[in-house]
Amino acid sequence: MMVMIFGQLSGRNSLRDLLVSINAHSSKYYHLGFGKGVSRSNLASANETRDYRIYQSLAEEMIASARASIKNPDFLPDVDGNVYALDSTTIDLCLSVFWWAGFRKAKGGIKLHTLYDVRTSIPCYVRLTDALTHDVKALDNLSFEPSGYYVMDKAYLDFDRLYRVHLAGAYYVTRPKDNARFKRRFSSPADKEHGIICDQTVVLSGYVVGKKYPEAIRRVKYFDKELQQTFVFITNNFELTAIEIAALYKQRWQVELFFKWIKQHLQITTFWGTTINAVKCQVYIAIITYTLVSILKNKLKTGYSIYEILQILSVSLLDKTPLNQLLQATKLQDETDPDCNSMQISLF
Repeated sequence: MMVMIFGQLSGRNSLRDLLVSINAHSSKYYHLGFGKGVSRSNLASANETRDYRIYQSLAEEMIASARASIKNPDFLPDVDGNVYALDSTTIDLCLSVFWWAGFRKAKGGIKLHTLYDVRTSIPCYVRLTDALTHDVKALDNLSFEPSGYYVMDKAYLDFDRLYRVHLAGAYYVTRPKDNARFKRRFSSPADKEHGIICDQTVVLSGYVVGKKYPEAIRRVKYFDKELQQTFVFITNNFELTAIEIAALYKQRWQVELFFKWIKQHLQITTFWGTTINAVKCQVYIAIITYTLVSILKNKLKTGYSIYEILQILSVSLLDKTPLNQLLQATKLQDETDPDCNSMQISLF
């Protein structure tokens, strides 16, 4: 795991690339915690045979520690419970190499299901499945937190599962599909000045679907002036204002940004092994790396972002400078600084 984390932080693209970088510093193995030696065959064998659930369990422990370490999160909607964004992303794989990851006729892939804690910017639930698994099945594996808010897109619309969220005392905010039919009970005053077209209390129209969700649902129609688009939201929360419901749904974009960030800055799109166990090991170790950096950022209260910390660590892994000194943010000198200009004048 230490070697794999080293590869994540240093941005290695392959197992051979990782071993070449490490073997050049074999005299520092003890300092790095690598033991007596590291070989490609040992790493390949560990990736293939060591059960990925070891790293999955450790990732869950690290996630709990990271969430507990964040005391004053920066968060916009003023709600009492935690806010979670649920979504998935597909990681493309070469079907001729990863033969077990069948997705399309000439394309392989796996799907990363993530429940993202918007308040702390930490993924609190991560599971890997084949790319053909439908997103809505992720709801079957979640334990819903009372008074928590679960924000998700249309792919998770299943009224039987949403009713389980409701019975657990949690709240959901999602969008209905175009073919969803509702019967209006009554309407609340709409704040059209702020884009609220209607705020209704509805029930499902239809005998079968009505049995799946027998209680009232709140339906909010909202016009986004910035995007010039109309959105319809459904939720089981009748206490927040319609504007706050719309603001909550906007937080779903945070999990999309997390997917984009982790694909760009950690190694989860190029893999160091071809078996399903090796792929899962690498993804869970990437999550461990992310949570380690998050814990480090919050404990040291550094002004650097997680991305900037990764950049610093990538060139400082073999440096013995204490981390609190290494991550002490310093203000870069502005180009308009008169001292800087005078320095340039004197040089030329």
